[in-house]
Amino acid sequence: MEVVELQIGPDPAEPDDQINAAGADPGGTLGEDHRPEVHVIPRAIDAALGRGTFAIYGADYETPDGTCLRDYVHVSDLAAAHLLALDSLRAGGESAAYNLGNGRPTSVREVVDAVERVTGRPVPVTVGPRRAGDPAVLYASSDRIRRSLGWTPGYEDIDVIVETAWRWREAIWRLSSDVAWRICFHRNSSKPWRR
Repeated sequence: MEVVELQIGPDPAEPDDQINAAGADPGGTLGEDHRPEVHVIPRAIDAALGRGTFAIYGADYETPDGTCLRDYVHVSDLAAAHLLALDSLRAGGESAAYNLGNGRPTSVREVVDAVERVTGRPVPVTVGPRRAGDPAVLYASSDRIRRSLGWTPGYEDIDVIVETAWRWREAIWRLSSDVAWRICFHRNSSKPWRR
């Protein structure tokens, strides 16, 4: 059995590479909703929706704006890379490991700015101390998969990544509020609940 490993994290041949899967299905049918949420973009969107504040851990890194730089890759681009790898195997290609990333890091503050631009809402921010072990800069080189399989990200712009996540997150937020209201209404009603 042949295996293609798509690396989301350090590759011994290309040290210090790491990315963040981000965004949601552009059609709005699939996305992430963790409880508790730990990913940067959804946490910033939640803060824009009024669900608390967004914490920046360290604003004194040796980066242009003092916050960590990370590589955000759209989930659709990750899926496309996996399909290319599977097609390569089906065509008799050899097993290989590839890093996936845009190769252009985005700072935490730039993510916050993108969320504010896309949502039209302020993101309340708190700045705390650095977290132990957080390096200033982490991003991945996708040169190998670009050369070998012709993969190119289709959603490189952080505003586009945030926009797809925003549409999903806002829809889930509305759905959650609507379902909660309907359940509450049903429990307080003598009539059966109907949609």
